[in-house]
Amino acid sequence: MTELAKSAALYKRAKKVMPGGCSRNTILRKPHPIYAQKGEDCFVTDIEGVKRIDFANNVASLIHGHAYQPIIDGVKQQLDNGSAFSVGTEIEVNYAEQLVARNPQFEKLRFVNSGTEAVMSCLKAARAFTGRAKIAKVEGSYHGLYDYAEVSQTSKPANWGDADAPASVPVAQGTPQSALDDVIVIPFNEPERAIAILDHYKDTVAGVLLDLLPHRIGVIPASEAFVNALRNWATTNCALLIFDEVITFRTGFSGAQQAYDVNPDLTALGKMIGGGFPVGALAGRADVLDVMNPLNGPAPFPHYGTFSANPVTLTAGSIAMAHFDEAAVSKLNALADKARAGISEAIRIADVPACVTGRGSMFRIHLKETAPTTYRNAFIGPDGQKCVSALLDHFFNNGLIMIETCSGLLSTPMTQSEIDHLCQVTLDGLRTLKPML
Repeated sequence: MTELAKSAALYKRAKKVMPGGCSRNTILRKPHPIYAQKGEDCFVTDIEGVKRIDFANNVASLIHGHAYQPIIDGVKQQLDNGSAFSVGTEIEVNYAEQLVARNPQFEKLRFVNSGTEAVMSCLKAARAFTGRAKIAKVEGSYHGLYDYAEVSQTSKPANWGDADAPASVPVAQGTPQSALDDVIVIPFNEPERAIAILDHYKDTVAGVLLDLLPHRIGVIPASEAFVNALRNWATTNCALLIFDEVITFRTGFSGAQQAYDVNPDLTALGKMIGGGFPVGALAGRADVLDVMNPLNGPAPFPHYGTFSANPVTLTAGSIAMAHFDEAAVSKLNALADKARAGISEAIRIADVPACVTGRGSMFRIHLKETAPTTYRNAFIGPDGQKCVSALLDHFFNNGLIMIETCSGLLSTPMTQSEIDHLCQVTLDGLRTLKPML
């Protein structure tokens, strides 16, 4: 058996017991996935023995890279004491206090098990608090697997409708029409158009859901005008403004929201706050979160979760966030600034129609001369996707793991050496792709 055959053989086994041979489609590659053997710092070594720099970080869930020793030590100690209980633990209280202290808008917080669950709980809390059913969300923005949150996440020119009235497009076949009817789709970074759409539903919208740096749209920051407009509209019309910071909380000590003079009512958290373990949380106004409080009678939004706030996850998360202090955030963001500058220079030298966007420790490479500002002008057709896929393959074959959108995220073990390699591989890849662009 050749070395390469290890992955092929494992995938053959996987297809016999899992649909598509996996539990998440993002790992799939042709002709077969590559399987991790070991992660250390910012590197992943696969079962074929190939070592790569990890710019995906399990899609933003690892801020300190792999096998971070303080997390390992803390989790080992907690496992000796138990992994999950039907009673509370002190770490739940400690970690809630720790996260609430990072952001003045986090008056109270509840833990859940994933980013999807955090967003879902925010929407259900908004409905319970306002007594309304409809949710507004941005076209093209990813918010997990909840029917209402995923509407129009993957809409295309053939089905996305008029720009002044974007269609509610399902992701999964069989999505109930009632779910589609209860989601109002608004364009990203177009405040006047968005507000005009929202005004048609001002008495029925429970909450407006917004990712401030949506990676599926292009890792493009929400404009101040757009965020301010949504905040003012929500306040005027007794709706809630909900920020999805499941991914973007890594971009600032208090999250991406610290770059704006706007206070959300609720914030969904996940990914890195679990220290490498499954986690989610919703934080925000105490009066809104009180819809989950059963102490004064039946809660308007009864909330449960077998593994919510389990001490293993919270131990790992608490250590991860304690080590991701303001100094660490600033250092990582400064390194990411160098990465974006280096990629821009590679684009200039290669003389190709491309650009790089991002903020904080996140970036995305676009094979477009001008940075997009909305989902519709960020959209990539079949020909463009072939180019993106070719660039991703180039990265992978030259020792880099990227997110499938051609996005990347930094982790604290990274140094200038990893950034230099990223920029050189980008330059070589763009030169190779130039005839296709």
